[in-house]
Amino acid sequence: MQEFDKSISFDGRDIRLKLGLLAPQAGGAVLIQSGDTAVLVTATRTAGREGIDFLPLTVDYEERLYAAGRIPGGFLRREGRPPEKAILISRLIDRPLRPLCPNWIRDDIQIIATTLSMDEEVPPDVLAVTGSSIAMIAAKIPFFGPMAAVRVGLIGDDFIINPTYREIDTGDLDLVVAGSPDGVVMVEAGANQLPEQDIIEAIDFGYEAVRDLIQAQWDVMEALELELTTEEPPLVNEAVETFIRDNASESIKKVLIEYDLDKSSRDKCLDEIKENKVNKVIAELPKEDPIKIAATEDPKSISKLYKDLTKELMRSQIVNDGVRVDGRKLDEVRSISSQVSLLPKRVHGSGLFRRGLTQVLSLATLGTPGDAQDLADDLHPEDEKRYLHHYNFPPFSVGETKPMRSPGRREIGHGALAERAIIPILPPKEEFPYVIRIVSEVLSSNGSTSMGSVCGSTLALMDAGVPITKPVSGAAMGLIKEGDEVRILTDIQGIEDFLGDMDFKVAGTDNGITALQMDMKITGLPMEVVAKAIEQALPARLHILDRMLSTIDKPRTSLSPYAPRLLTMKIDPDMIGLVIGPGGKTIKGITEQTGSKIDISDDGTVTIAALEAEKAEKAKQIIYNMTRKLNEGEVYAGRVTRIIQIGAFVEVLPGKEGMIHISQLAEGRVGKVEDEVAVGDEVVVKVREIDSKGRLNLTRLGIHPDEAAAARQATVPV
Repeated sequence: MQEFDKSISFDGRDIRLKLGLLAPQAGGAVLIQSGDTAVLVTATRTAGREGIDFLPLTVDYEERLYAAGRIPGGFLRREGRPPEKAILISRLIDRPLRPLCPNWIRDDIQIIATTLSMDEEVPPDVLAVTGSSIAMIAAKIPFFGPMAAVRVGLIGDDFIINPTYREIDTGDLDLVVAGSPDGVVMVEAGANQLPEQDIIEAIDFGYEAVRDLIQAQWDVMEALELELTTEEPPLVNEAVETFIRDNASESIKKVLIEYDLDKSSRDKCLDEIKENKVNKVIAELPKEDPIKIAATEDPKSISKLYKDLTKELMRSQIVNDGVRVDGRKLDEVRSISSQVSLLPKRVHGSGLFRRGLTQVLSLATLGTPGDAQDLADDLHPEDEKRYLHHYNFPPFSVGETKPMRSPGRREIGHGALAERAIIPILPPKEEFPYVIRIVSEVLSSNGSTSMGSVCGSTLALMDAGVPITKPVSGAAMGLIKEGDEVRILTDIQGIEDFLGDMDFKVAGTDNGITALQMDMKITGLPMEVVAKAIEQALPARLHILDRMLSTIDKPRTSLSPYAPRLLTMKIDPDMIGLVIGPGGKTIKGITEQTGSKIDISDDGTVTIAALEAEKAEKAKQIIYNMTRKLNEGEVYAGRVTRIIQIGAFVEVLPGKEGMIHISQLAEGRVGKVEDEVAVGDEVVVKVREIDSKGRLNLTRLGIHPDEAAAARQATVPV
């Protein structure tokens, strides 16, 4: 491809596209840049592997620390496993791209987005999403595009397109909208309890900007004489399709209207119909029968056609009869139950949430500031996380067996969504300095486990005594679109997600939305349908929230006895080195003496954690004494550290020494210092003077007995 360079003036910023310059052996490549953030996005297609029966699309987002002028840490000094943020951006690119790729393609398609340069103004994620569309077009890979994405922020009452990191951090909304010429394809958002109407207006505002970027891509295609590549889908064997329909339709319909069947029983019945009404009948046909020949040549086509028939009949039942496979109305929520304190208090808080057959157990753990997750090895400005939400999806939750591995992209994505939903209602660090970790264990899955995690986590946080400002609930919405007929489903279950066209998760409080995520299986939805889905989610969320509050309506007033007790104090940042000591000797000594854990921030904030409040208080007193400013006239109990001819040195506070002149050791004349004190003696002294060099002059004279008694009680020697 010839080199091509184009700048798009977009909402006050330029987006620059360079094609034909980099990665000449990739199928298609574009360097997309805004400000000093530049992302190289490539798209490549290779021949498919034997036996693949799905779209093998892979999306990888890669971060290189050289993009920010940094060298990676660790022994190897190079990038290793992708950080969580990189995995989430990979998903952000994949989710709007996948529904726009023809699902009959069996060739391998790989998108790789690499951030080559990054400033602290422009996030690279939405650039990578738009770049993936341009790379697909340049690679001439079949694609129902163009597609583009923008971020929408809210500063005051004004929406802004592609806000900076600072604007995202200080605003009330962080929303990414991706769209195609057919409508909205993907939405991802975190919000500070915004009303439904504000979210709808933000998505509409964002989609208008998406349309401008789509038009810019059409202009690029015209300049480079590129066209969207199309491929005809493989022909369906109509005879086999008719055979399966004639043999299985009535039996499938009967199963789909057996509303009392649970998920496992329904799946078992559908499998039995396929085996008895299709596979066995085909097996009994003569060898020369065209149906048997076709089934022998392509056995996977039988499963696909049977699935397509089941999908068609389920969707027809919803569109034409307004009834779902479990007998619910379109806007009806499944039965709900919840529990707290399911486990002993060694687990700081627990919440069990069940909706239909979906069951999630969320566990809360309270930690110290030192338990915060360090984010130093990714490119983004955030340096640590104080709230961690981890989501686990074991195979037994769907009645399957498979090897247990480290969390996959889906688990990381679901945990991040639940994390976003909860963050707006957490107390500020100044009021509740704990680091909080929630682990959501999916024990049974039949749709919407991520929203089940949000609900279970709210219960666990309140059970743990975390003073959240509002409880959060969530619901997953679905959609069936047949021609012009559209049906929106509330609280979708597994089969409706699997065979439907949309999975739209909405979480929030009774004040407004805190997080949402919309994924499509079709090429786009008009704004009026998106708006209706958001509005229909509200009564469902409030119904679920009401049921949760019947279990626990506010956070507990006390923490688990096994949760650490935290005390915070401020010291002069110049004193941090004194508290830590050479090689950490001093702080280690305080820790060993008091059984506490001590974290010190660069601004001088000291957080002390111990299982017993008395131990934390003891450590606080030691640090206070070490760092406090001494004043003339104050009385201390100290220890004699050394003796010289003219007096004795006394450590009155850790690291703070003063001298008692021989004339101040006792009433009357003192012949030798050793006649009054010895090294190691505990003595009560008063600060007589602090000279211009900060040196302490001490005395044992003029101390009232009450002052001496109070000093011995207050000072804790180290």
